[in-house]
Amino acid sequence: MMSLRIVTDSASDLPASLAEKHEIEVIPFVVIVDGQEYYDRETLKAEQLYKMMQDGKLPKTAQVPYDRLKTVFEKYAKQNDSVLYIGFSSALSGTFQTAVAVKNELTEEFPDFDMEAIDSKGASAGQALMAIEAAEMAKLGKAKQEILDRIAFRIAHTAYLFTVDDLVYLQRGGRIGKAAAFFGGLLHIKPLIGLEDGKLVPKEKIRGSKKIYRRMVDLLKEQGAEGDTIAICHAENPEAASTLKKQIEEETGASRVMEFPIGAVLGSHTGPGAFAVIFLADEQ
Repeated sequence: MMSLRIVTDSASDLPASLAEKHEIEVIPFVVIVDGQEYYDRETLKAEQLYKMMQDGKLPKTAQVPYDRLKTVFEKYAKQNDSVLYIGFSSALSGTFQTAVAVKNELTEEFPDFDMEAIDSKGASAGQALMAIEAAEMAKLGKAKQEILDRIAFRIAHTAYLFTVDDLVYLQRGGRIGKAAAFFGGLLHIKPLIGLEDGKLVPKEKIRGSKKIYRRMVDLLKEQGAEGDTIAICHAENPEAASTLKKQIEEETGASRVMEFPIGAVLGSHTGPGAFAVIFLADEQ
């Protein structure tokens, strides 16, 4: 019997324990430090990367290699399994396009290979929660089209709000474009950044750390869909995650608040100290 296999990449920040629990395969991105290439989560852990960054290293990232994607997808093609790949935003990485190219190559070799490649237009816990829900639905025997429809809904409704301690990492990686001019290098300003249609967008300039928590929680209360999982993500900043989680639980009564550490891929661009709240919005 054909099985539906859920695959994502390490930009999802999906913890290994949850990947194992839900039988989701996570393909690693490449992180480059001082010319040395590492496979995210395999040969470089996030905590090691943040230590390097605190020591003055400026890492770069490279997309998941073609051969690495092909090895994973070909394995399932040979097993006659169906694949649903949920990838990091195509606006921020070429990995999704590479996955599509691999799919096209494999369907020529294996005409019956059933694979869907989905651009999450997101990252971190937003992408991870899509993969988790897809895996849960597959396990319940839901039809593939029903799963695809649900993921399309999540893509359209997932809201991302994050801030960083230092814009230098986003600037250096070319990830913020006009946002750099918008935020400038103003002292004591916390940038509130969103993700819209897969692209980073500047939202607001907020003075002071306490006010950034307040604004994130207010926006969540205004936009958040009740009953869905709320994710808090952080890059070596458990204090911020704890503060945000406590405030959200106290003010919304939310019972499903999960914490996700920001891994080495996104952490290379946000730097240590970044934190985010990701949730399903009523409207997007």
